[in-house]
Amino acid sequence: MNSELLESLDRRESSARTYSRSIQRVLNWGSLAQVQDDQGRRYIDCLACAGALPLGHNHPYVQQRVIEFLQSGQLQQALDLATPAKLRFMDKLFAALPETLSRQAKVQFCGPTGADAVEAALKLFKTATGRRSVLVFQGAYHGMTHATLGMMGNLAPKQAISGMPAEVQFLPFPYTYRSPFGAQVDAQETERLSLAYLENLLSDPESGVNKPAMLLVEPIQGEGGCIPASAEWLRQVREITARHDVPLVVDEVQSGIGRSGDMFAFEHAGIVPDAVLLSKAIGGGYPLSVLVYRDEYDRWQPGAHAGTFRGNQIALVSGAATLDFLREENLLAHVRRTGERLRQGLLALQRRFPCIGDVRGRGLMIGVELIDPDGAVDALGHPPAAGDLARAVKRACLDEGLIIESGGRHGAVLRFLPPLTISEHEIDAILERLARALAAQQPAARAAAQRSVGGMPA
Repeated sequence: MNSELLESLDRRESSARTYSRSIQRVLNWGSLAQVQDDQGRRYIDCLACAGALPLGHNHPYVQQRVIEFLQSGQLQQALDLATPAKLRFMDKLFAALPETLSRQAKVQFCGPTGADAVEAALKLFKTATGRRSVLVFQGAYHGMTHATLGMMGNLAPKQAISGMPAEVQFLPFPYTYRSPFGAQVDAQETERLSLAYLENLLSDPESGVNKPAMLLVEPIQGEGGCIPASAEWLRQVREITARHDVPLVVDEVQSGIGRSGDMFAFEHAGIVPDAVLLSKAIGGGYPLSVLVYRDEYDRWQPGAHAGTFRGNQIALVSGAATLDFLREENLLAHVRRTGERLRQGLLALQRRFPCIGDVRGRGLMIGVELIDPDGAVDALGHPPAAGDLARAVKRACLDEGLIIESGGRHGAVLRFLPPLTISEHEIDAILERLARALAAQQPAARAAAQRSVGGMPA
């Protein structure tokens, strides 16, 4: 580890930095799922820039398309003007969308972050409906702007910020491992109760909540701990929102573009949302963000949402190349196959390590929740989350040559977001390295739990 370079960055970089705190390496090379630091040490990357590198580092198919574009003399930036890169990308995007959505869709190119797509959706649906309130879910993550912080489940990033947006209502998400209705409530009943809560909120004339401009949901909660919503639950949410004339907006910023094993995670349920938010993988490794919505809501005025780098030309090229590669190589089948191999391997580790409380997810978006199996249950009957242990395992994984991230409640969920191109051999190597990291932390498991109170770091 080059301590001098890291110390130099530490002196000059913002205190708000995140990933560099736990991945204290200078990474100077990458190829697909492999990265290397300046000391020559190789790692399997199960972070993939938080899912923004769908094909991995420097994929030759995407790289060649970008090089050809850079050498073509085409415009490098163009605001929202028409360009060949933009037209080609839109053709590829509309071809990738479910036909029931694409035939009635409009696209707004946003600033190059997922949060800006959320901001655009807020403006659009408040304008189109004339309403003010918004429904979101506990555990949600929709960005780090001021408005999107107000729609975030995680309390820590917004505790120091005043003036959060008003009329944002949080609903219980069907987190079946830790049911918000108590440990005695099973998965099916958890889903039923969360749907009943939504139905009551929208139908009770004294619910205290004005009719919302939109309901925003992640089909797989990412930062909330890789928590997938079932197909039936999503279908019922669509039915309830349609019946009450509430636009359903699906946040696919992290789960979209093949991550779940489907092109879009909502396709698992066979629903047609009113809008889809895309960023991260849609740019093929370059910054891009779009809001796709049904044309009946296209009621805002010119300039209602703008930004200099909307329609980043390089990202349009790399995004189109990524969509081509997904189709040409039948990559979704590969994602389902390797994702299942990873999931089964993690379930096998769960049988060896009692600290693994839950393994969940879809495709190559999988979470492993760590617990203290001997700790006292909380007021709802759930075992204490082992956030300290998760952080220790994450550090041990780095030493083993494996880059993962943690998240979820109390930071107790190990998250796996490898490139969609990852090989079966690399999946096996991930499992072997994780097993060694877990085994190395077994003596620390009880001590880590003892430093926690009710699953919260002391």
